Amino acid sequence: MDALNTQNQLEMARNVHDLGSINTMREAIASGDEGVLKEAAQQFEAIFVQMMLKSMRKAQDALADENSPFNSQQVKFYRDMHDQQLANDLSSGGGMGLADLIVKQLGQQDDSYRPASTIRSDGDFASLNAMRRAATRELSESAISSNSMGVSNATKTAMFSSPEDFIDTLRPIAEKVAQDFGLDPKAMIAQAAVETGWGKYVIHNTQGNSSHNLFGIKANNGWQGEQVTVSTLEFVDQIPQQQKAAFRQYDSIESAMRDYANFITSQPRYAQAVDNAGDAKQYTQALQDAGYATDPNYAKKIMSVYSSDRLGARMP
Repeated sequence: MDALNTQNQLEMARNVHDLGSINTMREAIASGDEGVLKEAAQQFEAIFVQMMLKSMRKAQDALADENSPFNSQQVKFYRDMHDQQLANDLSSGGGMGLADLIVKQLGQQDDSYRPASTIRSDGDFASLNAMRRAATRELSESAISSNSMGVSNATKTAMFSSPEDFIDTLRPIAEKVAQDFGLDPKAMIAQAAVETGWGKYVIHNTQGNSSHNLFGIKANNGWQGEQVTVSTLEFVDQIPQQQKAAFRQYDSIESAMRDYANFITSQPRYAQAVDNAGDAKQYTQALQDAGYATDPNYAKKIMSVYSSDRLGARMP
């Protein structure tokens, strides 16, 4: 009988114009009645519906005849009262389903529904983004450090003694090839530095011979030369993942650079990059936009090397 009496009180409290409805809700809360959550959720949904109706009325008022007797302030006053009660009645009769979602979320009675405590962020999107970046960085470092960046029938080992040796060895070859194909030699070396970690991670086959693959070019169906298979780090939905792939193998650094230059200048999808070869920033961004690499920060990494003091000291 007590529960029935409380329910009747809640039913009466749905009259939005009843000034005693708030006290009725307070009494129901004090009695520990579980139906209070549902009632509160329905009233919240009613507020939401009322806001929708109010917006619709404003749109209608903009087109209304100012001289019409149905457009007076008195009519609008009673119309708004009607809309408030209508919103309450709609929410109590099933409404839009928003009240049911609130009950499930806050009531935590449904095992298949995630409680609010597990997904609440308090609107702190900066912290969430920072956590996501940290997780991505951790996955990247884990993948890179795992078994020398991951190997199958090949390894990634150093081909140069130092970054300076890397630059000095590549520079004359890059300048020669770049002149033949109309590219920027400094941008080529910067990209090679990103792809190989300044020559520290160059693919070597099982015999220990270098592939000379400085630009991470894969061996697609059209490649007729030697190839070597190795695990590589790819980004899927901005999350790093290790995948096995076959890469092209060359007999020299110059062969690798010429194949890269021919690869870029001969494919239509890199046409915008070639058109902007004189501007390193636009060139590298065009490469990324065309899908040269899956790393979302690929262009920024190349430009970071391009603008570095280390490369600038040897290639002003």
